[in-house]
Amino acid sequence: MTTTYNRIAGQNLDRLAALSDGVFAVAMTLLVLDLRTPAAAAIHSEGQLWAAIQHIAPKLLTYLMSFLTLGIFWVGQQTHHSFLSRSDRAYSWINIVFLMLICLVPFSTALLSEFIDYRLALVLYWLNILAIGLALAAASYRARNFGLVKKDMPPDFESAVMRRIVGGQVLYAFGAALCVFSPYWSIGFIVAVQLMFAIGPRFKPFSWI
Repeated sequence: MTTTYNRIAGQNLDRLAALSDGVFAVAMTLLVLDLRTPAAAAIHSEGQLWAAIQHIAPKLLTYLMSFLTLGIFWVGQQTHHSFLSRSDRAYSWINIVFLMLICLVPFSTALLSEFIDYRLALVLYWLNILAIGLALAAASYRARNFGLVKKDMPPDFESAVMRRIVGGQVLYAFGAALCVFSPYWSIGFIVAVQLMFAIGPRFKPFSWI
C-alpha cells in the first residue's frame, strides 16, 4: 500500500500538547490586559478610588469567569490527551479548531465586560463556550472511533469524559438562559458552576459529572 501524506501527518501528541499549552497561556494572559487601573490624576480621595474600583468591577468579574473557563478546558484537554497513544491528522485539526475558539475567549470576555447589561453580549459569550465544548466532544469522538486511545484504558473512561462535557454544557446553557431575567444572574450561576468544576463536585445532584 502506498503511504500518503494524510496517513502520517499530525501524529505527534507532544507537539500538539506544546501548541495547546502556548495558546492557553497567551489567551489567559490576554484576559488581564483588559483590566486598567484607575487614572491617578482623577483620584483625589478614598471615596473616588472606591467608586473607580466599583466601575471596573464588571471587568474583574468577567476576568475571573473567563480565567476559570480556560482553566477548566485546559484540564479537560490535558486529561483527554493522557488517554491517547497517538494522534492523527484529523484529530490534530480538530484540536487546532478548538484552540482557535480558545483564542476568541479574550474577545468575547472583553465584549461582555463592556456591555455586561446586554443579553446579546452574554449569549455571544455562551456561544463561544458552547463551540469550545463541541470541538472538545468532536476530538473525543475522533479518538474513540479511530483507534487513538491506549489499549489498556478502562472501557467506561470515554463515557466519563462525555458526561463531563455534556454535563458542563447543559449547566452553561441553563446559566445563559437565566439572562432572560438578568445577565448578572447568568454570570453568577456560571461562576458557581465553574467553581464546582474547579474544586470537584461536592453536591450529590452533580456527582454524575
